[in-house]
Amino acid sequence: MGELNGIYAIWYRELKVFSREKSRVISSIVTPVLWLLVIGGGIGSVVSLPGGTSYEAFIFPGVLVQSALFSSVFFGVYIVWDKKIDFLKEVLVSPISRSSMFLGKVIGGSTDTFIQTTILLVIGLVLINAGMLAGLQLNALTILLSVIILFITTIGLVSVGLILGSQMSSLEGFQIVSSFLIFPMFFLSGALFPIDNLPSWLAPIIFIDPLTYSVDALRAVLLGSSHFNVFFDMAIVTLFAIVTVLAGTYAFKKMKL
Repeated sequence: MGELNGIYAIWYRELKVFSREKSRVISSIVTPVLWLLVIGGGIGSVVSLPGGTSYEAFIFPGVLVQSALFSSVFFGVYIVWDKKIDFLKEVLVSPISRSSMFLGKVIGGSTDTFIQTTILLVIGLVLINAGMLAGLQLNALTILLSVIILFITTIGLVSVGLILGSQMSSLEGFQIVSSFLIFPMFFLSGALFPIDNLPSWLAPIIFIDPLTYSVDALRAVLLGSSHFNVFFDMAIVTLFAIVTVLAGTYAFKKMKL
């Protein structure tokens, strides 16, 4: 029970930190909505998609993944901060392993991102009722499936952020390295464009990006169209989460405080 209590304590601490940072919550919601309305509306005015699907609806799954990506990976900065204020040293004095510490951090960060993406799904419902996002299918079943896809994706992404944070000693270094990782992962995920008929040089790069399969799975659920089979997408996303969790557990065991 000691390990479980430790995991719960770390999860609860991360949830309290998140709930007290109102600016973080607001920015994590406003930025994706701006992408959806400004980028989606601007490009959508000159792009037509088959089946009557609006461009805003087409990129909505990508915007959901974008929110999960930015929030999850940047969650790793709290590891750097915890090392600076010696919080991690205090935790390690208690009878809790580094593996449990990592797991508590993963669950805490995933919970924070889960709340943000759920709010975006609710905003999507509001926009549909306002006559926007033509072609997007949001109902109880598709919302549930989307939440499952996003939660598994988030576990992997939070683990990536924690791996980076465990190896960094400065906030500036973390921000530089994470930016080099985040933007390629987002832009190469097919979040903003179809991945059918890609140039031969671009296709291999896009298909090794795990977020490509998250976006594709969400499009299968929310739009009824996808490049791959949704079960294949979910297998890749789940494998990504498992591998990053295992790698993160190892990184925490080797982490220098």
